[in-house]
Amino acid sequence: MGGEATAQDGRRLRLHVRGAVQGVGFRPYVYGLATRYRLGGFVANDPHGVVIEVEGDRASDFVLALPLEKPPLARIDEISVQPVGAVASEEFCIRTSEQGRVSTRIVADAATCPECLGELFDPASRFYRYPFVNCTHCGPRYTIAERLPYDRQTTAMKRFGMCGACAGDYADPRSRRFHAEAIACPQCGPKLSHGCADIAAAIAAGGIVAIKGLGGYQLLCDARDEAVILRLRQRKQRDQKPFAVMVASRDTVADIADAAAAELALLETSPRPIVLMTSRHRLAPAIAPELSRLGVMLPVVPLHYLIFEALESAHPRTDGRWVIVATSANPGGEPLLTDNRQAERMLAGIADLVVTHDRNIVTRADDSVAAVIAGRTQMIRRARGYVPEPVRLARSVPPILAVGGALKSTVTVTRGNEAFVSQHIGDLDTAGGIRFFEETIEHLLLTLDVEPVVVAHDLHPNMASTRFAEASGKRLIAVQHHHAHAASVMAEHGVAGPALALVLDGFGHGSDGGNWGGELLLCAGARFRRLGHLSPLKMPGGDRAARQPWRMAAGVLHVLQRGETIATRFAAEPQAAHLAAMLAQGGVAVTTSAGRLFDAAAGLLGLCRVQSYEGEAAMKLEARVRTPQIAEDGWTIENGMLSLVPLLAHLAIEGLDPVHGTELFHGTFAAACVDWIGRAARETGITTVTLSGGCFLNAILTDEIQRGCIASGLSPLRPRQLPPNDGGLSLGQAWIAALQLLEQQGLEGTA
Repeated sequence: MGGEATAQDGRRLRLHVRGAVQGVGFRPYVYGLATRYRLGGFVANDPHGVVIEVEGDRASDFVLALPLEKPPLARIDEISVQPVGAVASEEFCIRTSEQGRVSTRIVADAATCPECLGELFDPASRFYRYPFVNCTHCGPRYTIAERLPYDRQTTAMKRFGMCGACAGDYADPRSRRFHAEAIACPQCGPKLSHGCADIAAAIAAGGIVAIKGLGGYQLLCDARDEAVILRLRQRKQRDQKPFAVMVASRDTVADIADAAAAELALLETSPRPIVLMTSRHRLAPAIAPELSRLGVMLPVVPLHYLIFEALESAHPRTDGRWVIVATSANPGGEPLLTDNRQAERMLAGIADLVVTHDRNIVTRADDSVAAVIAGRTQMIRRARGYVPEPVRLARSVPPILAVGGALKSTVTVTRGNEAFVSQHIGDLDTAGGIRFFEETIEHLLLTLDVEPVVVAHDLHPNMASTRFAEASGKRLIAVQHHHAHAASVMAEHGVAGPALALVLDGFGHGSDGGNWGGELLLCAGARFRRLGHLSPLKMPGGDRAARQPWRMAAGVLHVLQRGETIATRFAAEPQAAHLAAMLAQGGVAVTTSAGRLFDAAAGLLGLCRVQSYEGEAAMKLEARVRTPQIAEDGWTIENGMLSLVPLLAHLAIEGLDPVHGTELFHGTFAAACVDWIGRAARETGITTVTLSGGCFLNAILTDEIQRGCIASGLSPLRPRQLPPNDGGLSLGQAWIAALQLLEQQGLEGTA
């Protein structure tokens, strides 16, 4: 806290509070605190956060108490205090927000708080059974905010005039809704197109219902009904990719999953993420085919609670409590739907009932996904509930826009010592996805009031994000894909380097133009050096091999000089004989990708020959593992190159038990990586190791490598606030670009 000023003899203090202090009940909190200490003055939102002036005998007590009792959603980064001239005011008031260049921030959307939930089911409350009940402690924030400062007229609530009762609450300092910008009730607020009884009846009858949620439309149906799940898959064109499920309370979780205490605690946090936990396989098998983990979430908005209440009261089950599928209501590959008319049109062939309401969604935000891996929360998809909470950087940097990659896209904007990473955008392979990407950039820059001096992008020349950067007219900085993965972790942890980086990923354009993906790097400042990589695997068919693991397996068989078995081993694949001949001729593309190594293993073990979604082969491999096993002769390391060909030779044995094969693969790959890192650490003297890339979403691999590093005396660092996959790429790009700019400024300053 900056400043040592105290208020004596009637002196007045001015405080500036920076952080997440708008839209969280901070002004009413300040009002109540100032009233308690009998102080005069005012509080107001301003472009930098909140400005407060207090005058009275106990002003210094107020300053000390201010950070101690803040509202639950508030985050205070800095409080500066300075004395100003007294004005002899005895009253304390909330003033109108000051306009100007914005340097504050809005908080993320928060799930319904216990107080609002109590009112939702209290017949004496005017909010009884009202699907939009909220207060300063919960409800929509980022998804309804058009810009800052956060006031009702700059949100999607501006079209709803407050009734007398709501206006009274809004103006009452004793109310939990004092200056709650999204306040509404049945008399004056948003309304649903259909009642909860109709929604529940449709779900109970085996129907698929689309509802308008916080950040987009969701599809709901009975999670115990195999027929409706299969119908949902067919309509949504989602062959195997798992669906998440929602339960009414944590009490129901034990019916469907084996959840650790940390997983249950994560489930109940205000962001309400989907949490991956070990499935008990008591729901429809089609929810998560051949996977060991199930994505579970609790209700987020009042409507969810009302739907469960209507299901349990009007449609009680004999086979356990209600569990419903809750998945995004977008056609395959397209971004979330937010517009009512568009949703009614595009969901007509998917949902049997489409439920809209008349409060606009300003910003799309998908459900966040997280897991507890190696004892710590790991983000898998960061969106609703977490965005736009910034990542604090080790130092202030120039304003930068980083546009990420092509898959699991995010963008990052830096402002001072904060990096604002956008919500999960998705894949940039459709026109809709690219529009969402561009909208997200525009909204983030507008909300933060930032004009970037540089646009950072991936080295790959043909990505949509790279083309956007090139068309921006800004100065460009290209960042190698795996360097960005490593830098993302370093930025989060405030590590300047040098550090070793193990990046186990699917695909990235290498500095040499090659297809990289299993890399051991040395990172220092804005530079990196490639110390080693996985031994190249043949990738017959190029990009098709990433979607068809049997092709990667065929490439391995060729290397093992067993190419003659390809046609018979993969007889179900029409191209198998042709592929064997193509491999024999040579000239086949190669890759160092760790993701393709997983694919080769899955193909050899017969667990996944063709993928219907990204990561399917790796997830099905992981699902079979009980206890990892190590083949001591399973790898070699020569001139920095790690070869797993000996391990793959084990897996290529026909008739090998797939479970034993998956356990051997995970244990051996992890042990080989630890050996690889350990050798590099001894050679360089560097003991800090960042672990990143999409393969670190694998809980077993992550746990084994992390424990192995610690046992070897190393300090492994993993992503904390962001996913290890391409969802964290834009932060790494921004950090590398910032370091390059700062280095150049330093050189210019000494020239």
